[in-house]
Amino acid sequence: MNHPLFRTQKDRSGRSGAGWRWMAHDPTAWLMAAVWLLAILSAPVAMAARGAQAQSAPLLVLSGGTIIDVSNWGHSANDLQDAVVFIREGRITAVGPRAALTIPKGATVIDCTGKYLVPGLVDGYAAMSSQGEAQANLYMGVTTVVARTGGNDGPPDLHPAPGPQVYRIATVGTTDNDSPLRALPGWRQTLAVTGVHPAELTPAQTALELTALQQMGVRAVLIGPAVSAANSQWILEHARGLGLATYGVFAATPVRLGVSGGVDALLHMGRYEIGVVPDELQRPLADDAYDAASRTAYGYAEHLPPMDEHLHVYARFLAAHRTALMPTLSEYFLRLPDHRNLWAEPAARLLNPHLADGVTDRTTGEMIYPLPNWERKLPQMTQRWLEAGLGKRANQQAERLWAINQAIFEAYPHYLAGSGAAEMGALPGISVQVELEMLTRLGLSPREALAAATSNYAEQMHWTELGAIEPGRRADILVLDADPTTSVWNLRQFRTLVVNGMVMERDALLRMGR
Repeated sequence: MNHPLFRTQKDRSGRSGAGWRWMAHDPTAWLMAAVWLLAILSAPVAMAARGAQAQSAPLLVLSGGTIIDVSNWGHSANDLQDAVVFIREGRITAVGPRAALTIPKGATVIDCTGKYLVPGLVDGYAAMSSQGEAQANLYMGVTTVVARTGGNDGPPDLHPAPGPQVYRIATVGTTDNDSPLRALPGWRQTLAVTGVHPAELTPAQTALELTALQQMGVRAVLIGPAVSAANSQWILEHARGLGLATYGVFAATPVRLGVSGGVDALLHMGRYEIGVVPDELQRPLADDAYDAASRTAYGYAEHLPPMDEHLHVYARFLAAHRTALMPTLSEYFLRLPDHRNLWAEPAARLLNPHLADGVTDRTTGEMIYPLPNWERKLPQMTQRWLEAGLGKRANQQAERLWAINQAIFEAYPHYLAGSGAAEMGALPGISVQVELEMLTRLGLSPREALAAATSNYAEQMHWTELGAIEPGRRADILVLDADPTTSVWNLRQFRTLVVNGMVMERDALLRMGR
């Protein structure tokens, strides 16, 4: 043997002898030899045990359904009929036609004949701070939420049970009272908002912040209005190196610069349209990202006629770059025609009713436009007249922005689905389905809208663990009763879903309460 504990030695007579003579006088050597032998002998046993354990893990099989192809931004249509999906330990292990895959004995088989299989939906930007909101998301088919913190929502519930996968997003480059880093020593004072609006951090602080967020497990960062052009470019470059997705709500940074720098998503209808403003309105935003200069710039963009050539040039610019739009149309749903009462949805019974306080009337589902305190002292008839005026102006603003986004869509940029819940009447889980409905109303096909909530996230954010029914992906799957490529309303038609490999009955989520 070549191991030093077993090398050949010579005795006093000069004859060769085994190493046992040397070890006989050294108890430590005996112990080392025993440990080494045990490791050698047990290694194959341990490897075999691990292999047996993997093979003995329960196998779940979805058999006979049609897997809907959502690849290539929803432009592909290679659906797989009569398909079999193998799931083990939360992952998809095999996918293929039933004729090509033999189902092992002892597997748990769900017959999906006549049904349609799609990946679980992603809400790319929302709050999710309670168990009830987690269940509402699952009930509406949402298996992944990019969860923000802010306002009255509180911190996200990172480990709901049951619940979707939670990917955390945080602002970067400015002070933020809601940053998850404020829970760590040394960050509370640095990130405290001391004025009316957030202030930009120094480049050194931003560098430390970006690394700390990545180490905390944050999956995406949001570059807000106050971040300067130089800092935005630095963040975009280094976030990619850290594997962080990037969202932008730009003002001090010109939108075109953020897009050219490779931001993954522009957030919010009503925000990214500012990219069309001329230079003389953009320059003041470097010093005034929130007040007078901001109102002027957004007002210009909002009132631009949809047929204006400058808008169409901007739309073609967006379509030519890799940045996707996440319009959060759900936040304007109740201000646009043909809306309905979202509180009438079954999933709404899982939500805290206080989500609607001061925002929507839970009985009618309509927006509430609160008056300033001094106006509440006026006669009731006058108050109703003022409230009606506020509602009319809000609806007109929504319709102007909608028309502008229809013009932007004509250039065919990429889209991602995010609800923005719970803001401006959008509700957790429910408004993801609303978002898909609105994307088709904008002009996307049902398949393209479905891709916006599934595979587009794998493509754009490089989150390749989700968004498709393929080997190696996380087993988040909806078993639909109707074809979602004919209507996005069919995405609501399911009774069974698989979340991280676990089978759930949809109606049971309502019975659990909140």
